[in-house]
Amino acid sequence: MAKEIERKFLVTGDSYKAMAVRVHRVAQCYLSRRIDAVVRVRIKDSAAFLTVKGRNSGMVRSEWEYSVPLADAEAMMRDCREGNVIEKTRYIVPFGGFDWEVDEFHGHHNGLVVAEIELPDTTIAPPLPPFVGAEVTGDERYYNSNL
Repeated sequence: MAKEIERKFLVTGDSYKAMAVRVHRVAQCYLSRRIDAVVRVRIKDSAAFLTVKGRNSGMVRSEWEYSVPLADAEAMMRDCREGNVIEKTRYIVPFGGFDWEVDEFHGHHNGLVVAEIELPDTTIAPPLPPFVGAEVTGDERYYNSNL
């Protein structure tokens, strides 16, 4: 079982765009949004994934992710989703020895920009890039499954 250790921040400004080394188009939706387990299907560029995540405990949760055929992911998004499809542009920004993921949301959540960093350990305190604002780790309003 994999553990995801992640911190999440609101973003101020757009300096992350010039700092980005990669940019991806992401569409995702949830097949189940239970508090104990969410099931997500995601298409990132032309690759597709099915992800199961356990209940959050602060910044730590269990996570399993599997590649799935693109056509299957598209069908799940069309036929099986709960709620809306979330569309975003993801910027990969290296800073302080870590790769930050900055998600610029579109559609229903246009204008929302959130930065996330996955950490190898809960005791790590990474340096914060200049575009990072208030921390929203653990704030359920910013869980993708709630958007």
